[in-house]
Amino acid sequence: MNETLNTILKSRTIHGNFNDQEIREQDLQTILEAAVRAPNASNRQAYSIVVVEDREVMKEICGYRGSRALLFCVDYTRITDLAEHIGHPYTPDGLVAFVTGAVDTVLAAQNAALAAKSLGIDSLFTNGIHRVDIDSVYQKLHLPEKYCFPMILLVLGYPTVEPDFLKGRINGSGVVHRGEYRRLSHEELDEMVAVYDDPDNHLALNPAWKSADCAHYLDWFFTKWCGPGFNPKEIEFAEILRRAGFIPAKQK
Repeated sequence: MNETLNTILKSRTIHGNFNDQEIREQDLQTILEAAVRAPNASNRQAYSIVVVEDREVMKEICGYRGSRALLFCVDYTRITDLAEHIGHPYTPDGLVAFVTGAVDTVLAAQNAALAAKSLGIDSLFTNGIHRVDIDSVYQKLHLPEKYCFPMILLVLGYPTVEPDFLKGRINGSGVVHRGEYRRLSHEELDEMVAVYDDPDNHLALNPAWKSADCAHYLDWFFTKWCGPGFNPKEIEFAEILRRAGFIPAKQK
């Protein structure tokens, strides 16, 4: 085990329980430097990172407070401005541009989280920015409407209480496919259901799922947590991505 692997394997999420201790500016700069070293398509870095320092603003846009929050946005604004500045047309329209920028963005975000952990700083990745009114995120942080989409927020800080355990992860069959993709058999699916049920594996989002009259944890997950039904956020997402230029405008 080396230091890099130790950092990765001991990474954990702090669910909003951050204390008042502030991150040193030197450490923040190191985290940002690590973020921009992430691989990216055509060396474009189709993202922007907004550093949020006001804890109340953090609370308003995602529901959590920490020492700092880094908003990672898929963003082609800088690139389109550069093209226009030297006289070239460049329009990153469509889903290919969005997916390419999204990959750039999340790789940078993961680099930031790992760099923070290596410095003894904990973190929380949250899509809370999507659960609120997304337009309010654009307004509060002055994000450009065109070619920019807030992808993920990384809250940084120090925990009030140390977690009792690392959250579990599924590994092996069903996640890792050797040579070619292979779907799980009925027997393997039964085994995986049991893996989720075992409290020693720490996979459950809700450890009290049994009290919800569910035979298995995944019963709770698929009915209570992400049950079927209309999700109005899908319409909001589609409209914002259309406004940003990543989905073609509706044909009249």
